[in-house]
Amino acid sequence: MDQVNEASPPGFAPDSLVLNRKLPLWYQVSQSLRASILGRPQDASTRLPTEEQLALHYGVSVLTMRQALKELETEGLISRHRRRGTFIEPRARRVSPVRLLGSIDAIVAQQSGERTTVLGHGLAPVSGDLAEFFPDCPEVVSYRRLRRDDATDEPTNWAENAVRPEIADRLDVADLERWPMTKVLRDSLGVRIARITDTVEARLADPVTAELLGVPLLSPILHYTGVTYDEDGTVVDVARIRYRGDRFSFSVTVEAH
Repeated sequence: MDQVNEASPPGFAPDSLVLNRKLPLWYQVSQSLRASILGRPQDASTRLPTEEQLALHYGVSVLTMRQALKELETEGLISRHRRRGTFIEPRARRVSPVRLLGSIDAIVAQQSGERTTVLGHGLAPVSGDLAEFFPDCPEVVSYRRLRRDDATDEPTNWAENAVRPEIADRLDVADLERWPMTKVLRDSLGVRIARITDTVEARLADPVTAELLGVPLLSPILHYTGVTYDEDGTVVDVARIRYRGDRFSFSVTVEAH
């Protein structure tokens, strides 16, 4: 870690990563680096460390690191220049994939990189669609957030999170304007996340979604539901995110082993 930081331009340092040997290493590295890039300070340098420095930081081979960087280059997030180095692109491509491959860092990366505004939060009764996840909680703390594209200021998605009250008591709302909920739970509050169950489906924009995202009523959206479980199998958070249909596509990668 020290070697990467010393050689890296000031203001940029990739997050740490605990590798899961059951998933492709290049994918985990690409998603972790993606989250670091999208979550970096606005005034941070756009130059990345070398392949060798990044490989040492993540504990992978240079070939694995090269494959991870190729993924980010294909996405339009970075550009690579012979003898000059690798640089973060000022704007990623407009259509971003909602990808699922079983990695917590993939979830963090998917939710990173856009300007977030907390619309409101507070105690709320457990609604019918949440009852199965919170059978022992009559109330949860609900957080509503709107995300916008930094470059265009267009709204891209809005999220509702239902969090167990005893966890919400320790949560700093200001953190939700800097980081995704998953990162706040895991890294700020120390919640030991065991798994996240994801569901993505096509829906039509309801009046609230149409107004917040600036899309026509009943236009197509991607509706994501993520249920986060701790090591005891208890649901700690249920996220419901509505993505603009014209800004996101749904992608699942299946690896053959």
